[in-house]
Amino acid sequence: MLKDIRLVLIGFGNVGRAFASLLLQKEETLLNEFGIQARVTGIITKRHGAVINADGIDLPKALTLVEANRSLVELSTHAFNGNTLDFIKACEADVLVETTPVNPQAGTPAINHLQAGFEKGMHGITANKGPVVYAYNKLSELAKSKGLKLRFESAVMDGAPIFSLYRKTLAGAEIEGFEGILNSCTNLLIEAMEAGTPLDEAIKYAQEIGIAESDPSNDVDGWDAAIKVAALSTVLMNHPITPLDVDRTGIRGISPQDIAEAKAEGKRWKLVCRGGWRDEQFIAEVKPEKVAAGSPLYSVSGTSSFVSFALDVLPGLGILESDPSPKTTAFGLLADLIDIYQDGK
Repeated sequence: MLKDIRLVLIGFGNVGRAFASLLLQKEETLLNEFGIQARVTGIITKRHGAVINADGIDLPKALTLVEANRSLVELSTHAFNGNTLDFIKACEADVLVETTPVNPQAGTPAINHLQAGFEKGMHGITANKGPVVYAYNKLSELAKSKGLKLRFESAVMDGAPIFSLYRKTLAGAEIEGFEGILNSCTNLLIEAMEAGTPLDEAIKYAQEIGIAESDPSNDVDGWDAAIKVAALSTVLMNHPITPLDVDRTGIRGISPQDIAEAKAEGKRWKLVCRGGWRDEQFIAEVKPEKVAAGSPLYSVSGTSSFVSFALDVLPGLGILESDPSPKTTAFGLLADLIDIYQDGK
């Protein structure tokens, strides 16, 4: 049975545009394999205005306009003035796709966007870690009370199937702990330092290629890694914590001498993330460590990420994501969309 699915996009940055492009690329797959005919009826951006078209926005044209740094308003059939919450109330859609930047200290305004979507009767999909960490139970209960679903596969490790793997394939298993490299930017920075590049120059390079933000502190000081540890702990281990609960140390303290000493020992520095129970206490930490060649973390290079889970029924299960891009994150959003409408589950 054909499902005519209307989407509203909150945010149209690199990830939002990659998602729009993927919708176009996968149009036949969605239709033929899943019976989904997706059309975007609303887009709101910080820099390029808002557009509402109940018949479906011309996505190729929208992408062209943004690339030319022009406003999307000319595509709108509905005059709109207001903020993002007003926009959500004004849109008629079935799914809200939230891709605004993360706020690691509070999770807003993304939490408010999803809540408004649920109140409007929309399923919620987000690539934002903030709502998962700061409002997972609240948002999940609100969605359930309205017969809706909350999905967030792209919140950790982009489109790698972590949350869906736990929800489906690992149903019945208990995760006892996890360890990994969850921030790809710091992994790249440390690798550059191994090649003799000072940290400040490595940061400039990461900013030039779009890996680091203009303010790199979320990555360099471990905040991004900490919020991912909090998300995994909250959802997969049913132990709600925030980044403030994570024992966090960034990579600023790694010196060229530290790099040289690790190399002499046959080791490499990595920003290691951990969560799990130890001596009846829950440990959540992000800190630089020297890892030996025998560790699966040793060979994780560039902007790749890796996480390993210890389970009560499996001795270890690892997931490696190699050199992700906005398209990788967009795939996680697409997978969430399919999951919401597949088999009615």
